[in-house]
Amino acid sequence: MSAPHPRVLVLAGGLSHERDVSLRSGRRVAEALRATGCEVLVHDVDAHLIDRVRSEQPDVVWPLLHGASGEDGSVADVLELLGVRFVGAGPRATRASWNKAVTKSIVAHAGVSTPDYVTLPQSLFSELGAATVLDLVVESLGLPLVVKPARGGSALGVTLVRSREDMARAMVTCFSYDEIALIEQAVDGTEVAVSVLATPDGLTALPAVEIVTDGPYDFDARYNPGRTEYFAPARLPDDVARRVAETAVAAHEALALRHLSRSDLIVRPDGSVEFLEVNTSPGQTETSLFPQAVAAADRSLADVYRSIVDLAAATPRRREAASLV
Repeated sequence: MSAPHPRVLVLAGGLSHERDVSLRSGRRVAEALRATGCEVLVHDVDAHLIDRVRSEQPDVVWPLLHGASGEDGSVADVLELLGVRFVGAGPRATRASWNKAVTKSIVAHAGVSTPDYVTLPQSLFSELGAATVLDLVVESLGLPLVVKPARGGSALGVTLVRSREDMARAMVTCFSYDEIALIEQAVDGTEVAVSVLATPDGLTALPAVEIVTDGPYDFDARYNPGRTEYFAPARLPDDVARRVAETAVAAHEALALRHLSRSDLIVRPDGSVEFLEVNTSPGQTETSLFPQAVAAADRSLADVYRSIVDLAAATPRRREAASLV
């Protein structure tokens, strides 16, 4: 049973490339939860965190951390060890979702379509010869391709490659963020993000948000107003809108996620849907996709945040079963 006005500890900051995004998300969620009557504390991820959790004894911890440590399952592991309830997926599900190649393998096994891909470590290029490996990749997968870090967020290190000559530069960019590259076939179509929200009655998909940019949907386009135009709800026929909702819910279930998630999808011109990746800790900034989906559903963001906290507060305290990886 959750407290009438839960005591919530929001974790924001961290040391990843996405620290500023995390801080902005944390501030926004904290302000909204306070408006619902919650007592909210905000804390960074530092050497004092464990002592702070023990001393404050929050009803719920909400990790709003992006990038490594926040989304690789390690903070969730610590919170489970502390025996506290927290928003988001358990550590194993979070870890599986953080690795895009593992994520694609799991959702594909569940029957969700995803573009063909390979994953290659940086060390392999030194051992086999970069030019030879890249020629083989292009020959097998074709062009265009998307090169991205296998573990990472906010489109950092992601490059759309349309010619063989651009592959080397794309790999260098990718390897500056992660030692493993995921190279997948680029899919033409409408890019949409679909947020999934858990409720006491089950999972529900919020309206899809359509993303239209003046170039790649990169870090700058995501967080600096003006580069990107959003349509919420997405401009999709009703049957396609249902299909993208079903795809996002299927991915959420296949990955054993919990209170919320956001799946990035491509709708092909024929209406078929391709899964790209999932985010277990969606950004909550002014330009983030989850808040836009909430607004498109004609719901109060503060009320949705409060419902997430209440659901997390009612989640049993138990270690996550080793069911994924």
